[in-house]
Amino acid sequence: MAAMATSSIAGLGLPSLSSSHKPSSLSSGFIKSQRAARNPLSQKVTSGGRFTCFERDWLRTDLNVIGFGLIGWLAPSSIPAINGNSLTGLFFQSIGEELAHWPTGPALTSPFWLWMITWHIGLFLCLTFGQIGFKGRSEEYF
Repeated sequence: MAAMATSSIAGLGLPSLSSSHKPSSLSSGFIKSQRAARNPLSQKVTSGGRFTCFERDWLRTDLNVIGFGLIGWLAPSSIPAINGNSLTGLFFQSIGEELAHWPTGPALTSPFWLWMITWHIGLFLCLTFGQIGFKGRSEEYF
């Protein structure tokens, strides 16, 4: 009786059935030809056997951009345009005022925060656009 029960169950790892079984090929009008799906990340590797999505020097740092960007921001931010004071002057003056009561930090209502955020946003914009312009020009994007 036990032999009859095992012979009626087909396809559960019996070696005689698994060797003769071939996978069925299903086809449909919605599915294109049957070929292995191509992995977009599997490309020819040129970095010593490792696949990298970005170039090794993706930041492409250049000290010219940092130098010219800093000068390019310090020059206009040092023009006395805010009631006879410059943005750089107001920022450095507020740093001095806040250091006068060290180790207590600046209050949330202190003008230090306005000058610090404004000065740094201008600096980072100048550095970002400098990187785009300098590298775009050297790599002949424009």
